[in-house]
Order: sequence, then C-alpha cells, then structure tokens
Amino acid sequence: MEFRDLKKQYQVLKPQIDAAVEAVCTNATFIGGAPVKELEREMAEYVGRKHCITCANGTDALLLAEKVYGIGPGDAVFVPDLTFFSTAETVASLGAMPVFVDVDKRTFNIDPAKLEEAIARVTATGELTPRAIVAVDLFGLPADYEKLECIAQKYNLLLVEDGAQGFGGQIGNRRACSFGDIATTSFFPAKPLGCYGDGGAIFTDDDAIAELLRSLCVHGKNGQDKYDNIRLGFNSRLDTVQAAILKIKLKAFREQELDAVNQVAGWYNEALSDLPLVLPMIPEGYYSSWAQYTVQLPDREKRDAVQAALKAQGIPTMIYYPKAMHQQGVFAGIPYENTCPVTQELCGTVLSLPMHPYMEQADVLRVAEALKREFI
Repeated sequence: MEFRDLKKQYQVLKPQIDAAVEAVCTNATFIGGAPVKELEREMAEYVGRKHCITCANGTDALLLAEKVYGIGPGDAVFVPDLTFFSTAETVASLGAMPVFVDVDKRTFNIDPAKLEEAIARVTATGELTPRAIVAVDLFGLPADYEKLECIAQKYNLLLVEDGAQGFGGQIGNRRACSFGDIATTSFFPAKPLGCYGDGGAIFTDDDAIAELLRSLCVHGKNGQDKYDNIRLGFNSRLDTVQAAILKIKLKAFREQELDAVNQVAGWYNEALSDLPLVLPMIPEGYYSSWAQYTVQLPDREKRDAVQAALKAQGIPTMIYYPKAMHQQGVFAGIPYENTCPVTQELCGTVLSLPMHPYMEQADVLRVAEALKREFI
C-alpha cells in the first residue's frame, strides 16, 4: 500500500502526461514556454484571482510573497506553531521574527483567539512591529479566514495564505488561495496538486505586486528584459516540463480527483466511527482537498505503538508534525517563544493514514481493520 499513490495516478494519466512531455521536448522550449503561461492563466481562473505567478517551489513562493511587501528586520510575523518548517523559515530568512501561535485542536489551523493574544503580547513590548499573519491551510482544510481577515484589518496586518496543502479546498464559494492579501501554493509531488519535481505559485489581485513578483522571480529583471536588472531578485522559475504536467493534472484534479478524495475521506469516517479516535472535522460550509487524513490517538505511547503495528502489516503512516515550530533548534530561545500547549499535545497524538484520490474502498477497510485490532 502506498501512502500517496503517485504511481497509480501516473498510470491513469500516462497517455496525456507522456504526450505533454514529448511536446515540450519536441519544441525544446524548456524555460518559460507556452505551457507556463497557459498554466498560470488556468490556475488564476480556477482560484479566482487576477494573477498567478509560478516559481521554483512552495518555499520560494512564500519568501517572494513576504519579500514583495517588504517584510524584514524589526517585523513580527504571526505563524501557526503546527506547520512545516518553511512557514517560519521564510520569515526568519528575511530577518523578521516569527511569532508562534497555537492552533485549534479540531481543525489543526491557527486559532484566531490565540492570534489576537499574541498580537497584544507583541504590541505591549514595543520591541517589534506587528506586520503580517501567515495562515496555513493544514491537511487540505482552509483556515478560518472570516475571522482572520477581520483580525488583519483590525490591526492593519498583511494576511498571507499558505495554501501549500490546501489547494482545492473551499469556504462557501471561495477557493483556497483566494484569501488574504496574497496567497501561495506548492506543487511538491505529494501535495493535492503536485508536479514531478518542485514548483510553486503565488496568487494576487494587485497588478503592481504581480509585476514586481515576475521581476523578482527572474533576477530582478526590468519588464521582459532579463539583461536589464533593476533590483536584486532570485532564480525561481517553474520549468516548462513541470507546467505541461501540471496542466494535465489540474484537469484531472478538477474533474475527478477532488470528488474522489472526498469519497475516500467519507469511507474512512464511516469505517473508523466506532474507534476511540478523534477523526478529522470539516466545519459547516468548508470543503477539504484532503492533503492528509489525520486522526488523533489518546496519547503518544498509543500513537507510536499503533504506527509500529500498522507498519508491520505493510500500512504506511506519517506524523505531521513530530515537533512544534517553537521547539525547532534554530528557534530556541527567541524572545517571543510561546509554548503552545495544543500544538505540543497534537505532536504527540496525530497520525496521518494513507490518503489519495486513487485509493479503493478495500484499502480503506484494510486500514480500518488493522486499527481495530489495536483497540481490541
């Protein structure tokens, strides 16, 4: 059993993907080819933003989104404590201070009440300037943007949506990557929409910001002239092969994969309903793209024992994440460290089960039966 079966996905999409890659190789336009522009147009339309700017990876997308608004030394940027390292890494890389905020135990996303407490705490010291919030759509579920957008407006903060895991999710009629002032996603292969290497994208409705981002992605170029460099930028471009693959995968994602992965989640919910597990919760009006199906076990000892037992039966699982951001060695002793008790508890109890749109019900039942044996 595969945790996320990219091999099966490729077999299903093989004729279209092979033809798309062959077309790129035949045309020999490997950087900045037509598929890149076509993908950006399709992605912007799908998300509901005016602009999509692709780049080399999801981490660059976050870094560029923060840099384009001038985040830097002396700034406080509020990030969830339960997230992948790059969410805080990019903030620190720009010289700003990541301020870790606890998460909601049921949604795994940043807790708006704890966020306001953190903003008040930083403001009271007067040592840093509160500048931005980076909200993560963890495990495919969009964060609580109704409250987050109000908080950002109240305190005049930039709101960045980290939609690396949330692409395809929705709140009402609004899709992930349409929230906040600017949004990003990742095309890492295991993400809801992944390429066959690395890739990322940034979404904005601001024409000037979009133009600046396109410059920063290509060494600070002046318009279309890459040999006239008017600012210090990066070498961060999505190559044409990846764009061609993503165009095929985006079509499948929209037409079948999102529905399929939600069906798999439904099978899990039904099969695991009688076990002493905390199952994922999708709030009313929300729609998840199910980057992960993550359950909570009673404690760390039980979680680790269950993971080991499933591994022995050929069932892969993952722990996202075993260590909170504030516990990472590089952030040890920062002035605004917060213990974030909910995050610390979740790091000892969460377990992500195999999950992908090509998973069959028989596989879900196999996982469920293996889990049931651990609670008899």
